[in-house]
Amino acid sequence: MAPTACPPCSSDAGFEAPKQLRDKKSALAEKILAPASLKAATTPLFLSPISAGFPSPAYDFMERDLDLNSYFIKHPAATFFVWVQGSSMINCGIRSGDILIVDRSLEATTNKIIIALVNGEFTVKRLRKQGSRLWLIPENSNYQPLEIKTEMNFEVWGVVTYVIHSTLDAAT
Repeated sequence: MAPTACPPCSSDAGFEAPKQLRDKKSALAEKILAPASLKAATTPLFLSPISAGFPSPAYDFMERDLDLNSYFIKHPAATFFVWVQGSSMINCGIRSGDILIVDRSLEATTNKIIIALVNGEFTVKRLRKQGSRLWLIPENSNYQPLEIKTEMNFEVWGVVTYVIHSTLDAAT
């Protein structure tokens, strides 16, 4: 199968994947949490920005509530969450245990971080197009770039839009 990124889509309507890929997709679907299944949860939002440099005066009131779903998810029908396992993307701030917000409606272009299915295995990497060549680039020098060849099964599942991780367990 030729390496091509699937067009942005919110469903696989009309696409019949081989059984082993359908099984992989089913296994991933059990690990994916779709935003449509989440209740709207609002949290107080202070409209005054927090200084990351010198301290600034704090305001004693909240301006409005923040719904994290509406803030982070622009295309709910095309968005899903997935947990990261591994260290190939640590130099761009994606660590093992992080949650990625992935949007299938966005076009996978050069330098975007994507979720891809390569020969039946899921991966998160930076997409690089060089002429007619397509590469998946890790963000850790311990891993090698992967050139997508014509004989490989390759499908883009979506573009990573946000990374969620805890600062409590971060290495110092």
